Amino acid sequence: MVAIIDYGVGNLFSLKSSFHAIGQKTVVTGDPEVIRSAEKLVLPGVGAFGDAAALLRENNMDQLIREQAASGKPLLGICLGMQLLFDYSTEYGHHEGLGLIPGSVQPIRPVIPAGYKVPHIGWNALHLKGDNRLFRYISEGDCVYFVHSFYGADCDNFVIAAAEYGAELTAAVARENVCGVQFHPEKSGTVGLNILRAFCE
Repeated sequence: MVAIIDYGVGNLFSLKSSFHAIGQKTVVTGDPEVIRSAEKLVLPGVGAFGDAAALLRENNMDQLIREQAASGKPLLGICLGMQLLFDYSTEYGHHEGLGLIPGSVQPIRPVIPAGYKVPHIGWNALHLKGDNRLFRYISEGDCVYFVHSFYGADCDNFVIAAAEYGAELTAAVARENVCGVQFHPEKSGTVGLNILRAFCE
């Protein structure tokens, strides 16, 4: 069973529908015992980093996620959920993250050309780096759907995919049993479903 962590932020039920489409049993939950009993965890998220990080701390969910990651349980962060895996974010101040993947979250505006819009919204090709099992069912150049104004920085050793948007931006990261994707697999058609399928396996 996959537990989609409900902490008050995230596109939970479209994500649940995507798992259902690949025949995977899921539960949307904020119950610590259910989270501990799950085989795999998904940390979703939309909105501002600071607000989401505060919600995680409110019910000690941050400690629970770190505990579960330390146990070796597979954890997938999606969009803001991926960003929360890093050490900190500079979005509207300095906010501490979960510290599960070394790196920071920085605005894309300074690194992309002036004519490019922020937020970065739309379909972009994935440039795969290495041979991560999360991407076993997709190919170099497959397109996924992004919506973001900030990106994972200072994390080169953990980047498993990038996307080009006037500059190379982090699209996915992994460190042992913890991985994250900046894009939305639940909005990325067959490619996104194949990524979720690989995570479940």
